Amino acid sequence: QVRLVESGGALVQPGGSLRLSCAVSGSTLDFYAIGWFRQAPGKEREGVACISLSYGSTVYAGPVKDRFTISRDNAKNTVYLQMNSLKPEDTAVYYCALGRALSLNTPGYGYWGQGTQVAVSF
Repeated sequence: QVRLVESGGALVQPGGSLRLSCAVSGSTLDFYAIGWFRQAPGKEREGVACISLSYGSTVYAGPVKDRFTISRDNAKNTVYLQMNSLKPEDTAVYYCALGRALSLNTPGYGYWGQGTQVAVSF
């Protein structure tokens, strides 16, 4: 059975950095990519970044491009999201999920983790 577990969320000041981790267990043969998504209070869940499991191709949402970097360590079955220059509007619960396409569209993803809270504030 596939399981995803996020970690690394914290309270950080604006301009700071965090690295989120998504540990994956179980078979991912039916999936093509892992994505990071976030959901702020009162807002819909949105795609942040995704990476293909085999080739390492990446896609980023406009608001995080040039600030966030997604990467994978296949030996550790872990995907990371390095977040730099954090802004208050990055505050959200961050989720990782497995998808069948390299896309930031939420409906294309299944097997979600439980989420990790990121808060950006003084």
